[in-house]
Amino acid sequence: MNDFICPGCREHIRVGDHLIFKVKNSKKQSGILLLSPQIGNYKSVKHPAFKIRQGEFLAFYCPLCNNSLKSEIHENLAHVIMQDVNGRSYDVYFSQIAGEHSTYETDGESVHLAGEDAGRYTYFKIGDQFKKYF
Repeated sequence: MNDFICPGCREHIRVGDHLIFKVKNSKKQSGILLLSPQIGNYKSVKHPAFKIRQGEFLAFYCPLCNNSLKSEIHENLAHVIMQDVNGRSYDVYFSQIAGEHSTYETDGESVHLAGEDAGRYTYFKIGDQFKKYF
């Protein structure tokens, strides 16, 4: 079973079958959002009083250190670190737009895409040997 950690404080954000995030909607209201740790599973759990509109930007934060999880790759993507059972680490990026299904898992050498909207964000860190082509 994969574990997930905050890239800022390096603490665990997975509890049981959920990744736990603090999020803020476009009205600056905060809530807790639980996501599946399974890449490509876009089911979520939240309190019914916390309103999220389709297409709305949600700012994701670590629930422990309150650090923004906004990635350096694109402003619409959040970033967490996934560790597999063998201790290997992967960068995982996912959309912060409600209803947008795009997730990217990378080890620095290759990128695995998930979700029907994954084609929207295609720039990832590339090796120095390829930068001259861009």
